[in-house]
Amino acid sequence: MDGFESNEGVILVAATNRPDVLDPALQRPGRFDRRIVVPRPDLRGRIGILKVHTKRVPLSPEVDLEIVARGTPGMTGADLENLVNEASLFAARQSKERVDRSDFEAAKDKVLMGPERKSMVMSEREKRITAVHEAGHALAAKLLPNCDPLHKVTIIPRGQALGLTYALPVEDKHNLYKKAILDQIAMAMGGRIAEELVFSEISSGAASDIDSATEFARAMVCRWGMSDKLGPLAFGSSEGEVFLGRDFGSRPNYSEDTARQIDAEVRAIVMSCYDRAKQVLTENIEKLNRIADALLEYETLDAEDVNVLIQGGSLTREPPAPKITAPPKAEKKEKRKILDALEGLPKLEPNKA
Repeated sequence: MDGFESNEGVILVAATNRPDVLDPALQRPGRFDRRIVVPRPDLRGRIGILKVHTKRVPLSPEVDLEIVARGTPGMTGADLENLVNEASLFAARQSKERVDRSDFEAAKDKVLMGPERKSMVMSEREKRITAVHEAGHALAAKLLPNCDPLHKVTIIPRGQALGLTYALPVEDKHNLYKKAILDQIAMAMGGRIAEELVFSEISSGAASDIDSATEFARAMVCRWGMSDKLGPLAFGSSEGEVFLGRDFGSRPNYSEDTARQIDAEVRAIVMSCYDRAKQVLTENIEKLNRIADALLEYETLDAEDVNVLIQGGSLTREPPAPKITAPPKAEKKEKRKILDALEGLPKLEPNKA
């Protein structure tokens, strides 16, 4: 990167997603001395990206790209391009002439929550447990005041999850606030609490929820200074070996006594949110069972469906058609034997009389 004359007009550009591991010598004046951060697109940026990728896609008049953009916070340009491609594929599979709103909804579910695992077979007990678990998340999201608005809840297995509850923010967020984080932790605990209230038993299905809640609580204490007991302090060194990466080379910069206080404070935050979510779900146990029953019947509920159920109403749409499962191997072999036997019989000639 040396040796260029000042009048040659050569501009050298490089990109990285790990600026923390760069050698400081690369960033001294005369080399890469200008840093341009490329963030994820905001709402206006997502609308513009969607317009670019839908230029050659025939859209139904009901499709509003602004609504699609509002429902995809945090997506990059590649994510939005993939969303349009998936929506086009959904429309093509159904021999549609235009891509409509339902295709974008199906594509968004696939991109955000993963593809459906249609071949997965679940027992009725597991379905019931999953429905109650997701109903606990959905009800907590609706009743806790600082949670993001509920978007959809489903018990259709997607990716590695048996069911999913998805909430989308109304607008792009650039900061996290303490009350919203506490409600997010309480919502994460809603699934485990629902299982405990309905079945008087808990399962391993809440593993990812517990991880998420613990990470949020530890970040509140160690990074964001949101602990009343430990105060506005940061715990944990951000310095590390440059070429090993900051995450691998970091080390604690606090005493063992402080570490015990951090652990106690993290536990106190999680358990207080757990108790608050348990009180909310206990007081609304009938609504919880109503949502779980609807999930067993319809498999997927949107925010409007959950609102109707919370208000005591009932859903009037038709339940999904039963899935056709492949016959077992023994039945396939039996059918193959019958077909082979029929092929060995002499063909009957038509009666010409």
